[in-house]
Amino acid sequence: MPVKDRAQLDYAHLPFAYLKTDANVRYTWRAGAWDGGVETDSETLPLHMAATALHYGQAVFEGLKAYEARDGRVLCFRVAENAKRMIRSAEMLLMQAPPVELFCSAVVRAVRANQRFIPPYGSGASLYIRPLLIGSGPRIGVGPADEYLFLVLVTPVGPYFKQGFAPTRLVVEEEIDRAAPLGVGSAKAAGNYAAGMRGTVKAKRAGYGEALYLDAREHKYVDELGAANFFGITRDRAYVTPDSPSVLASVTNMSLRTLAARLGYRVELRPVAAQELRDFVEAGACGTAAVITPIESVTMRGATTVYLKDGRPGPCCTELYRALTAVQLGEAPDDDGWTEEIAL
Repeated sequence: MPVKDRAQLDYAHLPFAYLKTDANVRYTWRAGAWDGGVETDSETLPLHMAATALHYGQAVFEGLKAYEARDGRVLCFRVAENAKRMIRSAEMLLMQAPPVELFCSAVVRAVRANQRFIPPYGSGASLYIRPLLIGSGPRIGVGPADEYLFLVLVTPVGPYFKQGFAPTRLVVEEEIDRAAPLGVGSAKAAGNYAAGMRGTVKAKRAGYGEALYLDAREHKYVDELGAANFFGITRDRAYVTPDSPSVLASVTNMSLRTLAARLGYRVELRPVAAQELRDFVEAGACGTAAVITPIESVTMRGATTVYLKDGRPGPCCTELYRALTAVQLGEAPDDDGWTEEIAL
């Protein structure tokens, strides 16, 4: 069923920013069980001042998108995989996560409640979905909460990088670590992004699009960007991406590895030495928000490796981007069952 009464917005020029929509959905876990959830138009939370999310960082989140297909269907990409990642993140922070079934139903509920904000097909925009889990129970001594709030909000967005599917320049950050190897870097924890803001802001002030972090133990291996995974393409058509305990387990990267193998790339998930950056013929940043952003160049210790000299995305990044977005938009066969149609 097509979207009805679509909100009148300039969808082709939306920023990647929060825009108020009609409702969000909220569920509470207490006394060992999740409630049935409520829908509300409130944008604020009645939160105890001693909530563990505020004092001890018990906060994890997810990011996924819903798209309108050419035929009017609304498709959501890999909802269950995001649910599983939230469970893994919550386990690392000793939190009570919603089960997969509840997570998925909450996403569907939130999309339906805000269907008029689903951007039209061909606009380049999407409905960004942000599931959030926080410790809402009060604690003064350090320890996990006895109550948790799970909510799902949505907002229509444009590309994460304002230039969209266009190259960006990176700088390697060696003075700041984003996450420790034996810490919670692989979790989508709120604190990881707070830790990464220093490098991102520093990079942008210097004229770059983002910072590229190295491993915290030796500063010899590539980890990831502040808000995306990294991959490189070799001359002999290998898709190489870091295998690191401090890198977020990206659903987009996982999907790209599957598609890359299907397209004839040799997929290598392994430690990537920083010195290898100069050997790639193309490189990209990938994640739910950005999908794929081609990397124009990487600067490290004053030396710059240029991948794209004409300012246009390379053929490999373009091929992978088209393959992934074709599945997300329902324009290619979904052989892996990644998309879920949301009936409005």
